[in-house]
Amino acid sequence: MDYKVTTYSEEETIELAQNIESEKFPNMVICLRGDLGSGKTIFAKGFANAMEIPEEITSPTFNIIKEYTTGDMPLYHMDVYRLDGKVEDLGIEEYYTKKGITIIEWADMIEDYLPEKRLDITIKSSSEVEDKRIITITPHGKKYEEVCEAVL
Repeated sequence: MDYKVTTYSEEETIELAQNIESEKFPNMVICLRGDLGSGKTIFAKGFANAMEIPEEITSPTFNIIKEYTTGDMPLYHMDVYRLDGKVEDLGIEEYYTKKGITIIEWADMIEDYLPEKRLDITIKSSSEVEDKRIITITPHGKKYEEVCEAVL
């Protein structure tokens, strides 16, 4: 079952991320999809802020993976846009079991390397209203369904 949420500002997108963060669990994987500038990094910032990570969260485009270990649980923030689907040597799958949260921007580019159980979040910008975002959340697995039921 898909859940649809519409936000009308960065603050509302951040609030959605913080609500999902409130139900986080070790080895949670969140896969973000959407066009350039749609709000994927804004979502990641909101999630990290709720985890009380003091570092500034930026898109890890040139680093591919940024690890934040200062919050209440490790956060692994990935941007796989530049990989062109070539992830074999990066060990991305290892992050799924490191007892932290993994957030993957451009997850659709590495579909074959995503875990079966995960939370897919697709963010689409509106062409009519500047800050409007249509966010589709698709849980894969019972734990992720429970997260959606608790916060949406």
